[in-house]
Amino acid sequence: MTATGSTTRTYNPWRYRLERYFNHFLLYFGVALFLFVILLPFYWITISSFTPRYQMFSIPPRWFPTEITFENYGKLVNNIPFFRYYFNSLIFAFSSAVVSVLFAFLAAYALARAHFRGSNIIFLIFIVSIAIPQIGTLVPLFELYKTVGLINSRLGMILLMSSLIIPFTVWTLVSFIQQIPKEMEEAAHIDGANLAQVLWQVVVPVVKPAIATMIIINFIISWNELLYPLVFATSSATKTLSVGLVELAVDPAMGAGRPWDLMSALSVSMIIPVLLLVLFFQRLIVSGLTKGAIK
Repeated sequence: MTATGSTTRTYNPWRYRLERYFNHFLLYFGVALFLFVILLPFYWITISSFTPRYQMFSIPPRWFPTEITFENYGKLVNNIPFFRYYFNSLIFAFSSAVVSVLFAFLAAYALARAHFRGSNIIFLIFIVSIAIPQIGTLVPLFELYKTVGLINSRLGMILLMSSLIIPFTVWTLVSFIQQIPKEMEEAAHIDGANLAQVLWQVVVPVVKPAIATMIIINFIISWNELLYPLVFATSSATKTLSVGLVELAVDPAMGAGRPWDLMSALSVSMIIPVLLLVLFFQRLIVSGLTKGAIK
């Protein structure tokens, strides 16, 4: 017994090993369960895209199809203007990502450096606007776009999407810019640099990981966007893949039920670019989100 009345715990190497192995088991089990929940839908929709339609709803379900076919992808191209929609999606997502990050960076720098009366209120408005649902502003935006002639316009859709993701981008970039020592910018001003040179030669190189990360994130958000393209794109010249997915689901030419074979093929076609983008730039994304502006 010790002076406090408690007993000292003797070291037991076997008990220590069992506890360590049990903790490792819980960790690996949790990771495996998480991966199972995340990857199972992707696996199922992938095999469905290569499975003949008559085998998709067999009882019991076939986790490994006995017949592989690329016919679903061929039918997909014949039922919707797939390649045009794909091109429209690329233009829409990439342009929205670049435009949103460009304007958000300028706004974030102003909010992070220019402390004027009402700057906190403006920043708060940016934050609050993130919570405004898209459906709440859809009707006035449609009437405005109809008046100025931007319905069924790529430029109009890019401006819409950019306005949607700019507040979140500003909120993210402000925290990165605030970490940059002001002395770096003051030294550049002393050397004769103007504001544009300070932004391009001092601030941008430091926050480059954050800028690149936000471009990738905004590209993914825009790529998956459905509501704005569904409402403001009325012809195949501006429709995106997400709209094509809806068209397949409601097309009466598909017969009774949903064409899950074609919808699976289109879903896989939409997932692959995003998956490759994340896998290829995963280190950049992690660096931009975790390391901050100062290294």
